[in-house]
Amino acid sequence: HVQLVESGGGSVQAGGSLRLSCVVSGDSYVSVCMGWLRQVPGKQREDVAAISPAFGSWYGDSVKGRFTISRDNAKNTLNLQMNSLKPEDTAVYYCAAWLSVGYWVYWGQGTQVTVS
Repeated sequence: HVQLVESGGGSVQAGGSLRLSCVVSGDSYVSVCMGWLRQVPGKQREDVAAISPAFGSWYGDSVKGRFTISRDNAKNTLNLQMNSLKPEDTAVYYCAAWLSVGYWVYWGQGTQVTVS
C-alpha cells in the first residue's frame, strides 16, 4: 500500500515563500521518481517539478528559477521550496510518485497554496 501525505500549504503574499513536504510510505520502488503537480479548478493538471536518479531534477517552465525540488531519502520525504511566489501559482499542489513526469501513478491528497 502506497501513501503520500503532503504538508506545508497555506496563504502567502506575492513575492513570498512556502515549503511543501511529502512523506511517502509503502513499496520503495515508487519513490525512485517523484514529483509535484498542481491543479486549478477548471484547468488541466500541470507538472511542476520532478526528481529522479535518471534525469536529476526537472522543472516546468512556469516555475524554473523560483522552485526547488529536493528529497531526503533517509526520511522518505520529498520537498518543494517555492520562492518568489506569484498569484498564478495559486492551486492545489499534489505530491506524486512513480512512474515519471506526466505518467504519475500515485498521488497524495493535495495541499492548497494561495498567493495573493
